[in-house]
Amino acid sequence: MIKDRVNRVTGARVIRTALPAEAPGITALHARARATYYPDGLPDDGTDWLASWRWAIERPDGHVLCAVEQGRITAIASFRTADGAPPDTVYLAQFHVDPEQWRRGTGRALHAACVEEWRADGKRTAGLSVHMDNHRARAFYEGLGWTPDPQHPPAPGDHHRLLTYTVTGE
Repeated sequence: MIKDRVNRVTGARVIRTALPAEAPGITALHARARATYYPDGLPDDGTDWLASWRWAIERPDGHVLCAVEQGRITAIASFRTADGAPPDTVYLAQFHVDPEQWRRGTGRALHAACVEEWRADGKRTAGLSVHMDNHRARAFYEGLGWTPDPQHPPAPGDHHRLLTYTVTGE
């Protein structure tokens, strides 16, 4: 995975690789976005999200892209090939748009940048896990061509749905 690709500029928006020093701001954006689909507040599962984001940004086998508008990070995407997975697959571990930026094209632009990178890296299939109650995100992904993973249907009581995406050569 090449981490030093050219920045993608769309109007006032730049999509680029996240920097380690940006982990605190990314962690805060992540919390704001996740809070929108947990009506009773974010669950405390003991995860040190700051450490997790630092690791995601610094790990050599993954990549974190961020959308930046007017000097502020407005969206983030973290992906890598999962351990033991075929080399032509990628897992989109995190994808969040700041709720203040919803419906402004930021998510679509960030997704397009991810797909562009996956194509360049020879990925053919992408996967992700989306919270069952996050209807807005599920509709967003489905609108971009993600489909339920037929090999992993949700079981009763599951909180997440697995989706897949075919990375085309376009």
